[in-house]
Amino acid sequence: MKVILNVDVKSLGEEGDVKNVANGYARNYLLPRNLAVPYNEATVAIFEARKAEIEARKEQKRKDSASLKEKLEALNLELVMPAAANGKLFGAVTSNVVMEALAKQGFEIERKRIEIAGSTIKQVGNYHVNVKLYEAQVAEVKLSVKSQTEEEKAAAPKAEKKAAEEAKAE
Repeated sequence: MKVILNVDVKSLGEEGDVKNVANGYARNYLLPRNLAVPYNEATVAIFEARKAEIEARKEQKRKDSASLKEKLEALNLELVMPAAANGKLFGAVTSNVVMEALAKQGFEIERKRIEIAGSTIKQVGNYHVNVKLYEAQVAEVKLSVKSQTEEEKAAAPKAEKKAAEEAKAE
């Protein structure tokens, strides 16, 4: 059955796209939820009238995606995880962990859009994580995974110095 999409439908298409779908999918899912309308002369005429509006929305999504891509690629995400002395993590860095770290930075990105090579990171080091954006755009985020023990060692001299300064002040 041929339908015209009213809204963006994941894994099917965007608003205004003409798609050929299974009859049951159209009748039982798309049409009752007003996600699509049947393809006929009347609906084609309606969508032709709205074509400029739909294209303007798509262009705005492309611009938003491009600016988000620039921000993400400029970001250097740092995660501190518990690890053994040899650098092997006690847990793993997954797309969910990366999503939460990005949320702390102010980026709301779905977990499904985050791709980690090999699906998880299990070693301390520097990595690149891909984030799928609108259409075929992909942002590459730099990810630095550090051991908690390394961070504690780096923080220890600072804490001792701060304690010494406080002792002098008294």
